[in-house]
Amino acid sequence: MSRDELIEALGRQNPEGYQEKGGALPWASPDPPAVFPTGTSTRHSLLAALHEHLRPRTYWEVGVERGRSLQQSRTRSIGVDPYFKITAPLQCDVRLFRETSDSYFRRSDAFEHFDGVPVDLAFIDGMHLAEFALRDFMNIEKQMSPGGVVVLDDMLPRNSLEAFRVRRTKAWTGDVYKVHEVLATYRSDLTLVPVNTRPTGSYLVVGVDPSSTVLDDHYAEIEAALTTPDPQVVPDGWLERRSAVDPEDVVGLPVWEKVAELRDRGAGREQFTPLWEQLSGLPAVGGP
Repeated sequence: MSRDELIEALGRQNPEGYQEKGGALPWASPDPPAVFPTGTSTRHSLLAALHEHLRPRTYWEVGVERGRSLQQSRTRSIGVDPYFKITAPLQCDVRLFRETSDSYFRRSDAFEHFDGVPVDLAFIDGMHLAEFALRDFMNIEKQMSPGGVVVLDDMLPRNSLEAFRVRRTKAWTGDVYKVHEVLATYRSDLTLVPVNTRPTGSYLVVGVDPSSTVLDDHYAEIEAALTTPDPQVVPDGWLERRSAVDPEDVVGLPVWEKVAELRDRGAGREQFTPLWEQLSGLPAVGGP
């Protein structure tokens, strides 16, 4: 399906801020949710804590929608969403782009608002399809600072039906969970941390390398593997969040202020490695 056909099928609901069209598809009865520990905080609480501790110089996000995530920023920010309708009060120096992320990244002035400062914190909550989320990561990684942090949303669906590519449930993650396997397979240099936030999980990527071309070099084969038609079958271990960590443990680590300190001193990528090792060493909340 083309992008326009996908949008039509999905009813313009949620992905990249599309507003509800209504009646495009009947909602199916949801599968029973997997059993996993209740998250101790939401994705917005996690974002707010990262903003507080990291003190990012720049913040970028895709999927502005009503502004709940952008509301957490107090720094120079960029938001991308073709159908945003902001209702939350914003308290940051922000430039908004009313377009798709693919279109945005083709702009020559895409990051002009940041005056040459790389991205310290990024949040990806755009189109809920794996290839779109992966491209957003690939594109924003090229703009990240050595100590930058990328947060992906909706990475922990609660049942397989919620992860269908063509939306069949009111709450919908799409199949962005597949991005984990791609990064784990092709980018062993990254530190990947699933986080048990409510309702559908967050995912931290650190150790970014703007010079890496591995994903670009293999994108054609990756996209072919990602775009398998429904039904999607999410592995039990992922549904049960066996590898996810508690968000309070994440924000409670004493590494974030040190990350900010190293970043502000102009440290190189390798100097952050010991801090990321602490992050990857957090205990998982799920079962064995």
